[in-house]
Amino acid sequence: MTARTRRLVLASASPARLRLLQAAGFAPEVIVSGVDEEALSAPTPAELALVLAEAKAAVVAALPEAADALVIGCDSVLELDGEALGKPADAEEATARWKAMRGRSGVLRTGHCVTDTATGRVASATASTTVRFGEPTDAEIAAYVASGEPLHVAGAFTLDGRSAPFIDGIDGDPGNVIGLSQPLLRVLLAELGYSVTDLWA
Repeated sequence: MTARTRRLVLASASPARLRLLQAAGFAPEVIVSGVDEEALSAPTPAELALVLAEAKAAVVAALPEAADALVIGCDSVLELDGEALGKPADAEEATARWKAMRGRSGVLRTGHCVTDTATGRVASATASTTVRFGEPTDAEIAAYVASGEPLHVAGAFTLDGRSAPFIDGIDGDPGNVIGLSQPLLRVLLAELGYSVTDLWA
């Protein structure tokens, strides 16, 4: 099987990650891992993001329907005050999160893992991007939380959604904040012997 005929499988339910890959010329299939994220832990937020990404890739790579595919697993957490913040549990937590983040900076850590199911080889790493939060008012935070968007994303914010006006800037790869770093994906694929251009749809 040549590189040009390799299937790509995204082990994530994230529509943002799928859009990023499609915009970059890929046509991945989606197989959701079903990994219990709450059951996993790691010493640091960066390591946790990687552990989660590797777990998702491993679960999907073991499935018969992922045979002869390159499986991409990703997971993101926001590091603030040394803590890893994933998706908020409810609206109350999302509101408290935003009040704690405004006017400050956090680091969005996204673990990436690519597994070649044909060879069993794995390449993984974490990408980090600093996010500088603006200072939305209490009313703006309440309206944003009421939209429901922050309940479905790591860190309770998105760079490409309703919270974009509340983010003053970033230092690093914007794609990483949205959910997947294309430059890091290119590096990981190269480790496994593939060029991104060989995998374009």
